[in-house]
Amino acid sequence: MFNASKLAIQLDRDGEEPIYRQLIRHIRAQVESGVLQAGTRLPASRDLAQQLNISRISVVNAYAELRAEGFLSAHAGRGTFIAGDNHGNGNGHGHTYTSPSSNTNIDLPSAPDRSIRDMMRMARKPGVISFANGAPPNDFFPITHVKDAINTVLERDGAQALAYEMPEGYQPLRLAIRDYVSGLGIRCHPEQVLVTGGTQQALDLVVQALLSEGDLMVTENPTYLGMIDIARTRRVQVHGIDVDQDGIRLDLLENFVLETRPKLIYVMPTFHNPTGAVMPLHRRRQLINLAAEHRIPILEDGVYHELRFEGDSLPPLKALDENGIVIHASAFTKMMLPGMRIGYVVSDNTHYERLLRVKQAADISSPSLNQRTMHLLLERGVMSQQLMWNNRELKRRRDVALVAAHKYLPPGTRWNRPQGGLYLWAQFPTNGPTATEVYITAIQMGAAYAIGNVFYTDNSGNYRIRLNYAVHKPFDIEEGFKRIGRAWRDVACEYDEIEKLPLL
Repeated sequence: MFNASKLAIQLDRDGEEPIYRQLIRHIRAQVESGVLQAGTRLPASRDLAQQLNISRISVVNAYAELRAEGFLSAHAGRGTFIAGDNHGNGNGHGHTYTSPSSNTNIDLPSAPDRSIRDMMRMARKPGVISFANGAPPNDFFPITHVKDAINTVLERDGAQALAYEMPEGYQPLRLAIRDYVSGLGIRCHPEQVLVTGGTQQALDLVVQALLSEGDLMVTENPTYLGMIDIARTRRVQVHGIDVDQDGIRLDLLENFVLETRPKLIYVMPTFHNPTGAVMPLHRRRQLINLAAEHRIPILEDGVYHELRFEGDSLPPLKALDENGIVIHASAFTKMMLPGMRIGYVVSDNTHYERLLRVKQAADISSPSLNQRTMHLLLERGVMSQQLMWNNRELKRRRDVALVAAHKYLPPGTRWNRPQGGLYLWAQFPTNGPTATEVYITAIQMGAAYAIGNVFYTDNSGNYRIRLNYAVHKPFDIEEGFKRIGRAWRDVACEYDEIEKLPLL
């Protein structure tokens, strides 16, 4: 049996650092010093928790983060081991890179934290009021209009609607998208519009077209989880720049650009996921000027841009772009029909041909029936009508969520007041349990949220949670927030009792 004393763990139960962070620090230090050799089997989480008189979730969280960093490896039926390379050396986590021209550390891609992802899958259990996903609610879908449009397309176009489409997209839809984005201030030709399988594919196509393995991309920190996954899958370096209430901090970004020369800047300037921040006009212009000066393309994710129910409407970055530096990606997935997977990229000619080749290699073309149906919905004005209704309902649900947050979330919790989008971005009190520590108890009580640290490029945000208030009706919003608050209080009580236990 493993001897826990070999870990030489001394916990400071009166300190401000959470217990699980102390475990991470101790284990990491002993791996790096060689005390714990590659292949060493660690005790099961339950055993180590009992030996140290701490909660099991603290050990679970520590192991999960160390696996994400590459220090540990888990093998079903065998246990958890110190990771190592083929020479028997410790893995040394290996996910920072020092630029040869500077001392700036850059985050290298690593495998997603599967343990936290597995935990978040628990949100799908029957009876759980889940605020974890990123989709609009099903009652936002104009089912009758969609059914009628599909039937009309099939009657009008017959088998042609089921055949392959041109890789760049159904031409009438490209014309309709050109007209649609012109209402946002984006001037383009249909030949600059590429139809994609939702925004996710649009982002992936841009990364594949512009970056090679090992190239560096910079984004906000936190950022869209899907982009982190794309970067890891394509083996692209991704570095997060801290944000404030107005989005990415340009002072930090400028310093980083000068030191490292990234190949791409990815931002979501309007109703940022997960924070809900809206970048003000002056910062949008400054960002474009910075990128143009250093000739770095900006990938703008505009998927939430039209989900506004308060405040002034601001132009997308692409509408302000006079140098062809911005690539605009968006979709109709958050507004109306996520399952139809119709998105688009608007790009100047510099990158368009490369994007088209990557798209054709990926899937030949987006489904013709879906494209033709979306074109007809746009032509009939269904999109604009549905968007007006959706935004009114989003505001109502946002208001309910704000009241419920004040009423039920623990004292000291902070959250944003979104003017649009789908999310409430909250932070639990930092002197209590983390979002991951609360999560399992919340599931047991019938509620779920997105754990905040999955949105960070550097594993921070441990007390953050993202709540999709849009996905539920008012009664369920209130009940779900009540369950989350109760879960936090239950874990906090256990947390206090365990932290006060004497050292062995």
